Amino acid sequence: MLRDLRNLARLAGIAWTLGRHDALFPLDVLRLPHVIDWPVRFFSRSVRRKTSLRPGERLALALRELGPTFIKLGQTLSTRPDLIGADVAADLSGLQDRLPPFPTAEAKATIAREFDQPMDALFVAFDDSPVAAASIAQVHFAVVRDIDADGVETQRDVAVKILRPGIERAFARDLELFLWTAQWIERVQPSLRRLKPIEVVATFARVVATEMDLRMEAAAASELAENFIGDDSLRVPAVDWRRTARRVLTLERIYGLKIDDRAAMIAAGLDPNEVLTKASAAFFNQVFRDGFFHADLHPGNLSVGIDGTVQAVDFGIMGRLSLETRRFLGEMFIGFLDGDYRRVAEVHFKAGYVPADQPLEEFMQACRSIGEPILGLPLDEISIGRLLGQLFQVTERFQMETQPQLLLLQKTMVAMEGIGRVLNPHVNMWRLARPQIEDWVIGNLGPQAKLRDGARELLAGLERLPRTLANLEKAAARLADGGPPYGATPTAPTGRTESAARSVPLALWAIALLLAALLAVVALD
Repeated sequence: MLRDLRNLARLAGIAWTLGRHDALFPLDVLRLPHVIDWPVRFFSRSVRRKTSLRPGERLALALRELGPTFIKLGQTLSTRPDLIGADVAADLSGLQDRLPPFPTAEAKATIAREFDQPMDALFVAFDDSPVAAASIAQVHFAVVRDIDADGVETQRDVAVKILRPGIERAFARDLELFLWTAQWIERVQPSLRRLKPIEVVATFARVVATEMDLRMEAAAASELAENFIGDDSLRVPAVDWRRTARRVLTLERIYGLKIDDRAAMIAAGLDPNEVLTKASAAFFNQVFRDGFFHADLHPGNLSVGIDGTVQAVDFGIMGRLSLETRRFLGEMFIGFLDGDYRRVAEVHFKAGYVPADQPLEEFMQACRSIGEPILGLPLDEISIGRLLGQLFQVTERFQMETQPQLLLLQKTMVAMEGIGRVLNPHVNMWRLARPQIEDWVIGNLGPQAKLRDGARELLAGLERLPRTLANLEKAAARLADGGPPYGATPTAPTGRTESAARSVPLALWAIALLLAALLAVVALD
């Protein structure tokens, strides 16, 4: 009861702030009790700010005023056009969490506590002015000293990210409110359960938890860098693990031009078309080849090196896609680009995204209604991100469950397409990536891929076989000794049982040899 009263009071305060910005429309879905809803709406009329801003822009202003957790919530909601509408989602996608910095003395104190060392032992120099201050952390440039095996001293420029003091407590308090609200929505609005509000909050909580343990961000950067060894389409700064802890992350400092500054690239002698080709390849490789992608690719997190290499920073929000999901995406993209709407519809049913009891022909018609207007545009105006966004809008009609990993990808696609249009408004990044996507689909869905998958499953079975054989041999020995197999009721041994027991290992080894022969045949094919 106390929890309900506390959260209702906080919700009323939040509603008041939303009302002042004329941004109460998200509360419509909550169906607040009249004791809260009516006074908030009534009194908010007297303090409502007159503005010509769009609803999404007004909501972004209110969330920024409500603080760090709500800024992050707005960024998460920008990936859910099915919840808040495409226009509002688009406005929230531009929500930036630039906040006033906290004192540098506190940043230095955090570093000293994390490593139990004085600052001078860790850094040769440390800039007092932060270069970026966001809702969770701020970044300072610094210089470190290294000594190699020969005793030669070198210095390196680094970027140091430090968590805000007390940020964990602030987020924990707000996350408790979000979970309570999600539970309430599912209780009073059963029709909205398909949107998985509790799961949305849980996903948001996981993202926040990852962002507030900077070792996790360091691990993400390290994994992404490993994926691009030998691939010059993307550069990831190296992690300084010696100076990285839960509340401090130290990365190699990288230099470059903002990826959306086309004029600066041309002035530096770089070809924006080549940069776009590399950016397109880097995005494709993350999504399809690796299934691990940077999910916050706005221009502030991407730059271009003096050699034209695309560079990424800020690895707090990453996405993962299973091989099955990547196969689904590849088939769907090719189906849409070819105008093969039956293929698009069938792949949704095959993946289980649309329930089997829904009408295939009607879903195919809905896919056509989405694809034709977009794919009928000039090539440079085609947006696969927009197409996915519109596809998610028909989910309610066909009882299609929300796929959080695809919503995160859709937001990232829209951001990448926007960057692509800045680099060259006449070239579509999907035209550049299509050959790679087609090759990937053939390699992962064609006959060779099926043989390869079959061989892998067979090999996995063979790897488990020795342990299985050993267990069965033990069971056979127990039978031969007159004992029961595991879990069986003891019975008197018979000659027939002993004979069968002796034949079990021979039969199993014969099966093993047969499986090995099949594996050899598959490998030769």
